[in-house]
Amino acid sequence: MQQRRLASFTLSPFVASLQGLCTLTARRRRQTITIMMMIEIDTRPKLLAVPMLDFSREFAEIREEVLAAITAVCDSQRFILGPEVVRFEAAAAAACGVPYAIGCASGTDALWLALASLKLGEGDAVVTTPFTFFATVSSILRVGAKPVLADIDEGTFNLSAGAVEEVLGRGGEKFAGIMPVHLYGQCADMKGLTEVAQERGLRVVEDAAQAFGASFEGVKAGGLGDAAAFSFYPTKNLAAFGDAGMVTTRDEVTAERAKMLRQHGMRRRYFHDEVGWNSRLDTIQAAVLEVKLRRVEAGNRKRRELAALYNQRFTAARLVGKTTAEGVVLPFCDPRAEHVFHQYVIRAPRRDALREYLQAHSIGSEVYYPLVLSLQESLKFLGYKKGDFPVSEKAAEEVLALPIYPELRVEELESVVEAIRRFYA
Repeated sequence: MQQRRLASFTLSPFVASLQGLCTLTARRRRQTITIMMMIEIDTRPKLLAVPMLDFSREFAEIREEVLAAITAVCDSQRFILGPEVVRFEAAAAAACGVPYAIGCASGTDALWLALASLKLGEGDAVVTTPFTFFATVSSILRVGAKPVLADIDEGTFNLSAGAVEEVLGRGGEKFAGIMPVHLYGQCADMKGLTEVAQERGLRVVEDAAQAFGASFEGVKAGGLGDAAAFSFYPTKNLAAFGDAGMVTTRDEVTAERAKMLRQHGMRRRYFHDEVGWNSRLDTIQAAVLEVKLRRVEAGNRKRRELAALYNQRFTAARLVGKTTAEGVVLPFCDPRAEHVFHQYVIRAPRRDALREYLQAHSIGSEVYYPLVLSLQESLKFLGYKKGDFPVSEKAAEEVLALPIYPELRVEELESVVEAIRRFYA
């Protein structure tokens, strides 16, 4: 009896220890499973930091050429309208398929110069889009004309020929011109817009700031209207090392007038035929542009390849929808146009939240443009209100530009798409 009690007494701690060991083992098993789950999450492909644009990559490739060109200008000491300007203008005109190109100080000045060269001004009304950069409308105001807005095409984001025709049909203004914008690097419907303009005897000024090298039905941007304006701002497909711009035209009289207006209205030094402006293209900028012009066509091809790869990766990730209610809407390419993808712009559900997510993972993106011009504080005097341009207003809520430039790496592009997939997952 005593032996049994002793056995029972000594067995109890053993059982307790065994139970404790089992509990500890179960706890450790759960911890192990949790750790394994964490390891599984951490082994997903690491998202790369992707800059919206990286100027240094292009510069690394052209550094010696550019520095040599700048040095030549410094050695010549001809800083204003030097021989490099003349050479660049001739080469750029040839690239745009037009006889005349006139360099100036910025893309904004180029818009003003194109309008003024065509004698659009006081008392005239010019129809344009509310979904564009501010300079499109401010240049019309600067020549003394009145901007009248018409809505955009839902697919291309460009000025709708049908909407323009509707606006013109209302009357009430002395309409003199139409200014389509080739937004994101895709030409507007120049067939439809030109037909509308010709029926009413209106001038057409292309805002081609984002579209150097683009074309419509085989005709290059810059030669599709009566005059065109280009920007060579550093982010553009053809980019200077600062502000620079250009006007193109097929008309000799318009070209001669643009040259006169860009230097204080002078045809002869110190004799001012009109009140012009000081908007000359710096020789150093022309030298840089002359080097870069030789690469722009290849760069545009690379942009189209990257855009096609984006499309393929988004489709493979099952992210694509016809509307934002169904998924990400990919850029629409008009089959009549050759897109140069200055920007690769999607329509995104919960756009602002997606952009914050990308930013948190050091992935660049941008919204072009978050507020339509019809609702800008400084343009309230035009008399527009919310709801006047529903297609443009919806676009402003949904568009998101993703990184695209010739030096963008495939693995970076894939990281952008993967980040977007994770956000929506």
